[in-house]
Amino acid sequence: MFGKSKKQPPIRSLIGAGTTVIGEIRFAEGLRIDGEIRGDVLAEEGTSSLLVISENARIHGKVIASHVIINGQILGPVDSSELLELQSKARVIGNVSYQALEMHQGATINGELRPLSPPTIDDTPITRAKNSKDTKDLKDVKDPIPAK
Repeated sequence: MFGKSKKQPPIRSLIGAGTTVIGEIRFAEGLRIDGEIRGDVLAEEGTSSLLVISENARIHGKVIASHVIINGQILGPVDSSELLELQSKARVIGNVSYQALEMHQGATINGELRPLSPPTIDDTPITRAKNSKDTKDLKDVKDPIPAK
């Protein structure tokens, strides 16, 4: 995830400021929204997609894309299969699912945060160190849950 430089798809479509679209929007590659959408915004399944929701944009519906950048308002669920970026003026009212999350100070979510692949308890640094045969791995590891 980190350190990998994946090329983003180009933004080929724009819904400009002052424009209101009523109905479902389906797109491929990249889409930037500066206006208002009253309906779902859905990227083509199985492809890399980029959705940019600018500061003045408003969406009343479901949002699904692989990479989503939000600085406006969404009233509905957001599903990002790769990276969800919530910039400082982002406002989301709805559940959010994501593979990776970047949230700037000032962004708000009123809903549940659901990582798509949460780490398992056996994959934490503490568990790995405790399961190691080499006890020197344990000397710097502090367990936040005291033993009973």
